[in-house]
Amino acid sequence: MFEREIAKSIAAASGGAITAAEAEAALEIPKEKKMGDVALPCFKFARTLRKASPVIAKELAESLSAPDAVGRTEVAGGYLNFFFSPEALCRRLAAQADRDWSATAGEREGEGRTVCIDYSSVNIAKPFHIGHLSTTVIGAALYRIFAYLGYTPVGINHLGDWGTQFGKLIVAVRKWSSLGEVESRDEYFLNSLYVRYHKEAEEDPSLDIDARAWFKRIEDGDKEATAYFDVFKEVTMRAVGRIYDRLKIRFDSYAGESFYNDKMQPCLDILERKGLLTESDGAKVVRLDEWDMPPCLLVKADGATLYATRDIAAAYYRAKTYDFYKCLYVVAYQQNLHFKQLFKVLELMGFEKAADMEHIAFGMVSLEDGAMSTRSGRVVWLSEVLDKAVEKARGIIEEKNPDQADKDAVAESVGVGAVVFSALWNNRIKDIVFSFDKVLNFDGETAPYVQYTHARCASTLRKGGAFDLAAADMGAICSEEGIDVVKCLLSFEDTVRAAAKTREPCMVTRYAVELAEKFNRFYIGHRIVGGDAGATNARLFLAYMVKNTLKTALGLIGIDAPESM
Repeated sequence: MFEREIAKSIAAASGGAITAAEAEAALEIPKEKKMGDVALPCFKFARTLRKASPVIAKELAESLSAPDAVGRTEVAGGYLNFFFSPEALCRRLAAQADRDWSATAGEREGEGRTVCIDYSSVNIAKPFHIGHLSTTVIGAALYRIFAYLGYTPVGINHLGDWGTQFGKLIVAVRKWSSLGEVESRDEYFLNSLYVRYHKEAEEDPSLDIDARAWFKRIEDGDKEATAYFDVFKEVTMRAVGRIYDRLKIRFDSYAGESFYNDKMQPCLDILERKGLLTESDGAKVVRLDEWDMPPCLLVKADGATLYATRDIAAAYYRAKTYDFYKCLYVVAYQQNLHFKQLFKVLELMGFEKAADMEHIAFGMVSLEDGAMSTRSGRVVWLSEVLDKAVEKARGIIEEKNPDQADKDAVAESVGVGAVVFSALWNNRIKDIVFSFDKVLNFDGETAPYVQYTHARCASTLRKGGAFDLAAADMGAICSEEGIDVVKCLLSFEDTVRAAAKTREPCMVTRYAVELAEKFNRFYIGHRIVGGDAGATNARLFLAYMVKNTLKTALGLIGIDAPESM
């Protein structure tokens, strides 16, 4: 908070010997409050300036013209420490009283820039399981965060709608069901056929021959084969649509793998012209030995293309269609090599936006007794998790607040919010071992805790009525607990920018908990409504700012903020 302003004042005080960028990068938050709110470790500039760090700190302090948020500075050895002025912080917060709280109301740093975000990317004919949650909620949170900062996000659901598995499903339907039954059933029925197919194929390998033949008919546009394929897609999209609605997630494009079937050849032609394609046992590959990577396989010996081929075509299509500033792929780290190969091949092809593509990797989700497998049926369905969380929330409402209005809606908001929050709590690269007990734990650092704090603020504001900021005595929120809340509120924009820069939505999630904790400490220690009118106005204003900031933070990660709980 205020690091950018402080860095500029340091650069000016140094006469340009230290740039604002260098100063901002060096600033740090002291572990102890007695060391200030922000500190500059001057030893980082000792070699450049050829002076001892205590001398640098002293000289900067003597010539510094600090921003108004800084009440005083202090030299402590080789550190220059900055202490914020409580009164100035309150004035800064008061200046935000009339701010726009809409979902795109942040600083407009991304104006005129498009960010494509490839996330969720469900597989047709497979139900939504808990392993799909991370890519879905991380991608959706990044979508909202970039929108808040003024970028134009494009959410892309790159459907897994191509491959031999569809031939396998056709064989399964023809042997053990019918197209009419599939149309009338759900995605779980489709999955049961898929699981049965793999068990039967272990005993009867001829099923795989039939499956490949049926998929070849899909590739050739055969009417009977594509009729099956279209039903598989319709059933799946109807099911995942319900999940997306519950998670409040939307996409701007559902262009999946099949969409790029007629767009791959021009890309292969570029590779041929540049002499990048070589034959290997009848297959066509791009050699990447020079970059310590195995060859990137693009065309198999039988002429079939692969994920990488379609991803290359997709990159060209997205660049032409959206002229993106960045193109992000929210995909598990198991695909690290795939994306390294993809980006290198695009660079070798001369693709002008190759450097603007990023793999946003995240950890894998496993069960407590091992990895998940759709083929063997060892999965936890996301709808089941959401239903159980909502059921638990409903039970708590019945027990603790039986007169709650709109119980079902509040239970849905709390239950679904708890599941999403748990997936966005840790840094995205961390592996997750799924446990119902953990996800359904509503105590401590959870969405229900933050939602309850928001509802507490709403209740306080209903009780206190409208506040008059002009008549507010800001000294009433200048206690240690109050200023902790003010500092946290003023750091919100920095937090959102940092989350966008690092591609880490968990920064917003953790911020929401931190703000809730700080406000609750203030709430417990200070009477908000009643007593002195000036103090009441100031404290109601603080509750108003906390309420709206929590609602915005929760909204960025896709969680409702109920007005009462």
